[in-house]
Amino acid sequence: MTHLSSKVALITGASSGIGRAAAILFAAEGASVVLVARRRDRLEELAGRIQQDGGRAVAIAGDVTEEGTHEAAVAAAVSEFGGLHVAFNNAGLVGAMKPLTELSPRQWSDVLAVNLTAAFLGARAQIPVMMRYGGGALVFTGSFVGSNVGLPGMAAYGAAKAGLMGLVRGITADYGASGIRANALLPGGTATEMAGDAARREWAASLHAMKRIADADEIASAALFLASDMSSFGMGSALWADGGNAAVKL
Repeated sequence: MTHLSSKVALITGASSGIGRAAAILFAAEGASVVLVARRRDRLEELAGRIQQDGGRAVAIAGDVTEEGTHEAAVAAAVSEFGGLHVAFNNAGLVGAMKPLTELSPRQWSDVLAVNLTAAFLGARAQIPVMMRYGGGALVFTGSFVGSNVGLPGMAAYGAAKAGLMGLVRGITADYGASGIRANALLPGGTATEMAGDAARREWAASLHAMKRIADADEIASAALFLASDMSSFGMGSALWADGGNAAVKL
């Protein structure tokens, strides 16, 4: 289990859900991991677990909408582990679920800030350091919402997640020849804190051909593929890990 042996990986939104699952998996696959999220206590607990299992991890608590958080995370990757090879820009926010005309400008901008602008800030800090160490892989967590369908009350979220594909393609055009691989991961419904209550999870499961939502570990495995050399010729693309959601609506 060494798909990320000798790699340094930075993961945002690492305190729970897909980010936490990815941190544990990436560390088990040989990566030294930089864990980024707002909740310091959860990050430190996760770092302790990874270290107890023989891995290497450091926690950086901060808001991904702030440039300084990304600068601190990249600096920690270099100072603690000697480089940066992988960035899983995973932090996300559903935000206020209202019809578009009922959203305030602040509610709109908050959702775009966490889901799209934070990804830009992350990439802006990560790419120069990756290039210094010979290139690297950036993975961005998108969604079937916005990329395949619109859902009621999720116009801001869908717009932000759809925007990630433009970012991925732009990075590819600018830096693909320099060894930077950028790809989007498009999960379906996943059993995380963002998934809502049992009724909402049951409704989400009905959208999928598999008639269930994913475990966070399943999405983390897809992220590992994009982050590792298993996808060495893949860039500027989207990987659906959505239980058939994009293919059918049953």
